[in-house]
Amino acid sequence: MTPPRAWATACGALALASAAFWLAAGSGWLLPQNWIWHADGWPRAPWTLLTGALVHFQAPHWLGNLLALGAVAVLGAALGATGRDALALLVAWPLGTLALLLWPEVGGYWGLSGPIHAGVAVLALRALREPGTRWLGRLLMAGLVFKLGLEAGWANPVGFNDAWGFNVVYAAHLTGAVAGLATALVLGWLPSASRQNS
Repeated sequence: MTPPRAWATACGALALASAAFWLAAGSGWLLPQNWIWHADGWPRAPWTLLTGALVHFQAPHWLGNLLALGAVAVLGAALGATGRDALALLVAWPLGTLALLLWPEVGGYWGLSGPIHAGVAVLALRALREPGTRWLGRLLMAGLVFKLGLEAGWANPVGFNDAWGFNVVYAAHLTGAVAGLATALVLGWLPSASRQNS
């Protein structure tokens, strides 16, 4: 699998899975409440670490997240995101959700915003690694840090957002970005370590 195809496949899998959940919920085939992540119930339903991000209750929220995910997919292809970058995104997806346990006030979580922020962090690091795109990496990282700073998810993990008309789990943006950065760093470091030991 070529690197750009791996990234597109990872983003496409997230989008298609989210679409499947949207259509299944709309047809009454499944109850989305059973698939969102709950802080107190996830050990009995560990799959919600993945499925929580796929659930949306409002069409504008779902479509907005799909557009953002599409932008992440296109940017990753343009940057030549590797298979390791795609793996970092997929590993960060449940890890970012699990990290929400750090905030007792976060009772539940749903929506693609966590994986989207993870994807941006992964791509910022990808761009920083190449001299020709380092400027873009700095811009992406600065924009991400600025957004996370404005949201202050560490201090205000959940807050009402007037634009969306519902409570947003800002902590999920933070944990998604940190998980994306951490997994990308670890997966990027592993080949270097193996070369040094060989």
